[in-house]
Amino acid sequence: MGTFAVTGSASGMGAASAALLERAGHTVIGVDLHDAHVVADLGMPDGRAHAVAEVLSLSGGRLDGVAAIAGVGPSVRDAAAVMSVNYFGPVALLTGLRAALAASGAGRAVVISSNSASTVPLVDDGLAALALAGDEDGARERARAGQAAAPAEILDFAPSITAYATSKLAVAHWVRRTAVTPEWARRGVLLNAIAPGAVLTPLMTGSTGGAAFDDPDAFPTPMPLGVFGQAEDIAFWVHQFLRPEARFTTGAVLYVDGGTDAAMRPDAHPSAMTF
Repeated sequence: MGTFAVTGSASGMGAASAALLERAGHTVIGVDLHDAHVVADLGMPDGRAHAVAEVLSLSGGRLDGVAAIAGVGPSVRDAAAVMSVNYFGPVALLTGLRAALAASGAGRAVVISSNSASTVPLVDDGLAALALAGDEDGARERARAGQAAAPAEILDFAPSITAYATSKLAVAHWVRRTAVTPEWARRGVLLNAIAPGAVLTPLMTGSTGGAAFDDPDAFPTPMPLGVFGQAEDIAFWVHQFLRPEARFTTGAVLYVDGGTDAAMRPDAHPSAMTF
């Protein structure tokens, strides 16, 4: 049996993932703002450092897997906080725990992106570039500036939607860029992302005020299966990516969204290489 760290373990997808790993007989080190083995705010640099130090201490410096699930939604009023939690939080945590994953000989890491990265037409490429460059101060400033310039109708419904979608795109790009570097790939540490869609978690219901959950066909984006996802649907794939048998998959972004992205962009993946 292995030792795994799961962020966002107190609720939603994180709680479902932690429970599934525990049922499989593994030791789980939960990280969250409350009700966790490690209480830390991943939106703050000192909180990330504390989380890394505590997970390393509790695991003895050896981890079989990390699931970076903690995140906030587009209903958060401060767009800067969304960037810090959703992008800089998981990147710092996974970077800080990479050596512990390598020490296991078959470390696995998975991070939660979102299909909002490809289905919301409000992504800010400049903001994503700042995040990928590691400029947290610049990203926070641009996120707030973009939020201030957004139309009132967007601010009323989802005040941080641009920062949210952009943070999820940036983290998916970070996964693909990072997974293939020698420090990860040649050390046997596999890194992948999951892009959930409309999954009934506290984050989603809080972001939409509970609207449209009686009828999936009334949801703003297509729902080909005619049902919403559950936290356990994401936990299943978190578990699969963290299994030692998942030895030939790295740098992947798996859509677990009931077909929404495929319905909206059927020809987007795969795309042919151009010269």
